Amino acid sequence: MKRGWVTLVFLVLPALAQRQNFVINVGTPEGQVLQQIGQETDQAKKVGMMEDFLAKYPKHEGAAWVCGQLETAYLEQKQFDKALAAAEKVYAGGTNDPDVGFNAIKAAEGAGDAQQVLTWSQRTSEAAKAVTAKPPADDDAKQYAEHVNEVSKYAEYALYAAALKSRDEKMIVNLGDALAKANPKSQYMWLVSSSYLRALGAKGCAEAAKLSATDSQNAEAQLFEADCSWRGGRAAGVVSGGERALHALETRPKVEGGGEAAKIGTANFFVGIGNAMQQRWGPANKALRAALPAVKGEPIYEANALFNLGMANYTLGKSLGDKSQMRQGLNFFEQAAAIKSNVQDQASRNATLIKAELGGR
Repeated sequence: MKRGWVTLVFLVLPALAQRQNFVINVGTPEGQVLQQIGQETDQAKKVGMMEDFLAKYPKHEGAAWVCGQLETAYLEQKQFDKALAAAEKVYAGGTNDPDVGFNAIKAAEGAGDAQQVLTWSQRTSEAAKAVTAKPPADDDAKQYAEHVNEVSKYAEYALYAAALKSRDEKMIVNLGDALAKANPKSQYMWLVSSSYLRALGAKGCAEAAKLSATDSQNAEAQLFEADCSWRGGRAAGVVSGGERALHALETRPKVEGGGEAAKIGTANFFVGIGNAMQQRWGPANKALRAALPAVKGEPIYEANALFNLGMANYTLGKSLGDKSQMRQGLNFFEQAAAIKSNVQDQASRNATLIKAELGGR
């Protein structure tokens, strides 16, 4: 089984993309100031010089470069609002630079501003695609494209992380939409799918089908599909969603914080429930037994797993004349009857009937 990816950890990016793409004319006052800025080693003085330059020469062709330098300095000082303002000036000047965008994402995260994370992750993703869409002309360009690809992955991570922290369903939807647009096959899309699809409400089932069709490894979307089919009474869809999710979870790279074991249990639950809906008791019994440890503590899933294990084992046992298996069915029904759920009353009635049939036990 493949094992995947390392958590992305970036600090503040230096002026890699804040490249000086203009000629400094030291014969002019502004050119002399730019030269002094480039030579200054005292960071506090340098920041003051850059702020003065922008106040005096806001339209100069070097203003965007200075803003990029200021953004980095402000971010290092944890002046997040100032860093974001500097980044906005770069963007407003017509420059959409991946590294400026990356630093803006970090500033937005530092400020705890989900809307700014959304804005700058989208801009950074767009900037990265513009770079990586072109074949690299030389080794330097190839190295830069690889760097930009990592920046793009961080933008995806930032969208996921912001959605994970948010309690605003509309914001979760906006962040999930942005990630699906940036890279629907992102491994971070897997991690955000459950909360994103829930936040979509009535639109969640259709979006789950779309995500699953786009990325066969998105087990989370497939589990959501299976749940939609279960609630809609579509047995074949329940089995299909569960089986596809199982295959994805068993073959895709492992994800840090992905909770694969629990999701494999949930996938088995749907495979079992879908088979039970079709009275295929053998496959239902096998899958639901595998699911049971993972769904314990989730009342609806646990109760329905126990109820259908009761049905499976009672039915299989009776067909074989195996009272021991019938008693297993009784035990499952009694456990289901102890959990408040949609099957609690029926589980209790079934337990009473089977107990009488077995002579009190």
